[in-house]
Amino acid sequence: MGFEAWDWIDENRVGNHLKFEKSSPVQAPAGEVFAWHQQPGAFERLTPPWSRIEVIERPSRIENGSRVVIRMKVGPVWRRWVAEYCDFEQGRQFADVQPEGPFAYWRHLHRFSADGETASRLKDLIEYELPLGALGRALAGRHARRELEREFRYRHAVTVGDLEMLERHRRAGAGPMHVLVSGSSGLIGSQLVHMLSCGGHRVTRLVRRPPRPGQAEVRLSAESGGFEGGGLEGLDAVVHLAGENVVAGFWNAGLKQRIRDSRVEGTRRLCEALAGLDPPPRALVCASALGYYGDRGDEELEERSGPGESFLADVCRQWEAATEPAREAGMRVVKLRVGVVLSPAGGALVKMLTPFWLGLGGRLGHGRQWMSWIALDDALDVIYHALMDEQLEGPVNAVTPHPVTNAEFTKTLGRVLRRPTIFPAPAFALRLAVGELADELLLTSARVVPRRLTDRGHSFRYPQLEDALRHVLGR
Repeated sequence: MGFEAWDWIDENRVGNHLKFEKSSPVQAPAGEVFAWHQQPGAFERLTPPWSRIEVIERPSRIENGSRVVIRMKVGPVWRRWVAEYCDFEQGRQFADVQPEGPFAYWRHLHRFSADGETASRLKDLIEYELPLGALGRALAGRHARRELEREFRYRHAVTVGDLEMLERHRRAGAGPMHVLVSGSSGLIGSQLVHMLSCGGHRVTRLVRRPPRPGQAEVRLSAESGGFEGGGLEGLDAVVHLAGENVVAGFWNAGLKQRIRDSRVEGTRRLCEALAGLDPPPRALVCASALGYYGDRGDEELEERSGPGESFLADVCRQWEAATEPAREAGMRVVKLRVGVVLSPAGGALVKMLTPFWLGLGGRLGHGRQWMSWIALDDALDVIYHALMDEQLEGPVNAVTPHPVTNAEFTKTLGRVLRRPTIFPAPAFALRLAVGELADELLLTSARVVPRRLTDRGHSFRYPQLEDALRHVLGR
């Protein structure tokens, strides 16, 4: 083992340091790829969802001498990492070095080269050294390289996917927009804000607390029904994602009322306020959910399918109806019926991971119920499509074209994690554990397809479940 480790080190050295390279073609001009990396939201878009990282300080722009300071978890310990930018050449490259952090040495060169007029190549070149010298290389060299490969496979997939999606809409005539986003601290909203910012759009956050001075934030006043904080001049579109978490706890009358009010009354108040703007935004993209369809067994459901009969189906029906003031004001309204969003940073998947990692995962109930899902990056693409496509309005199913049964989902997740899935959760046990929530979410069957999106030519980054899970989990 020792000789093998030293052979690997010799093969991956440059000068006195270890090296790592990753290169990918991008179907977008090099100047646009470079500009995308300069945007403040690029760091968050490139951070894998399994990483524990907090941004403490960031520069207003990347230039020689500017720096970013983060707090990251390395094993059980939180470490401070300072990255200072250098070797900046506009449109071509920039580098960051580590004056303080977990590596003994770190230099990361980001290089962008043209490949014709409409394509380019993205290249990351890293020279690094682990702590403890030869001992550190022998003990952790292979692990460090595997983690770099895992992280940069994810980073390049996100970069290529985002830029090629933005470029498709740009070629179709989409220009910069001013977008108001509610629910911007949630799983989808936080990444949507970063994606929009990287795409050159102006983003204002709709918040519940008083707006912070100097921040692009507004609040909807419960007293006046108007916006506090200003900054809505030239508002083009709104993405409304806010709402009480339906799995925040054991359902009782109070929580169910909060779930209903946060979606129905919250949406109605927002739409009435938007209708009062002069002029109102051109478009509203409002989140709904697949709960609209209820428990429908093996029936294939598309946007023309009627609502189900359950608490969540009734909430979704009223939720969508609450957008009517916006439609009456002339806004194009898209009602996104969002499926199970896959990300280890939040949502349903994060609740599954611990038992699956422990080898205790298994199907829920009989496992024949259909799950309609979507990877987080695809959910962002669907929202972006809804913002930019002026022919798209009404209900839109935000799911991939390939729903799976719970048994198939369980088997696929176990295969990706390399864990057995032999511990099923019987329906009666789920009902005892979470009550009504079991029948409303865990055991319900909704075989939903994105008919409106496919008819509009929308393409998905991860249409197949295993590819999506491997991307979001870095497996």
